[in-house]
Amino acid sequence: MIAFSSNLINFEMRGKIAILTLDRPEKRNAVNENLIEDINRFFNAPPKEALVVVLRANGDHFCAGLDLSQHKERDVDEAFNISRYWHQTFDLIQYGGIPVVAAMHGAVMGGGLELATAAHVRIAEPSTIYQLPEGRRGIYVGGGASIRVARVIGPGRMTEIMLTGRRISAEEGQQLGLSHYRVGDGEAFDKAMELAETISGNAPLANKMMLNTIQRIDRMGESEGYFVESLASALTQASDDAKEGMRAFLEKRDIRFDK
Repeated sequence: MIAFSSNLINFEMRGKIAILTLDRPEKRNAVNENLIEDINRFFNAPPKEALVVVLRANGDHFCAGLDLSQHKERDVDEAFNISRYWHQTFDLIQYGGIPVVAAMHGAVMGGGLELATAAHVRIAEPSTIYQLPEGRRGIYVGGGASIRVARVIGPGRMTEIMLTGRRISAEEGQQLGLSHYRVGDGEAFDKAMELAETISGNAPLANKMMLNTIQRIDRMGESEGYFVESLASALTQASDDAKEGMRAFLEKRDIRFDK
């Protein structure tokens, strides 16, 4: 097992699965400047042996969003640059090529929801509560919710939950698509590891194509989307992984992808 920790996140390897744990439980894992930098640093250069990342949090909450205790008056330029850094960080998660499974519980609010929706698979415990409370603080989302959250639940629903600032339960959140799986109390991490094991059995190139192609095709015209799909299909079919998959099928044995 390989392990690493900073003051705000813990990281360890279990086989081919990287486990990244937010570790500010006394602040409900709220995001301050140091935490977002640690997340950026990890996803900018993830361990080469990692095939899947499980993202979880210590304490009673996944992430309560922006750490308002560090919030200060900023001019437009500074606030703009901070927002763009959050965008860059969460893009590294969504498009970095490594599947990310988020195990959620407690507060998943504001920036915490933006972080969660950058993950590819989301699991919620009954305690999970979603919220975009920025309007109640006189601010607007800045970590990508206008794109990622709106794409999941729809712009109309996002407008409603921002205007009202209401909390969304784990049950309603799954109906809206904010989680893919709902499990019992204390079960999200085990389910995340189970799914990560399954995902790690895929060919790495195929996973990378899924993560980088599907979301982009969704924003393309039909003709352009079909073209990009054909490119992704051709690249994977011509790969050594595809050849190994076919050999394993014909030889009736387990697949041994080069990982």
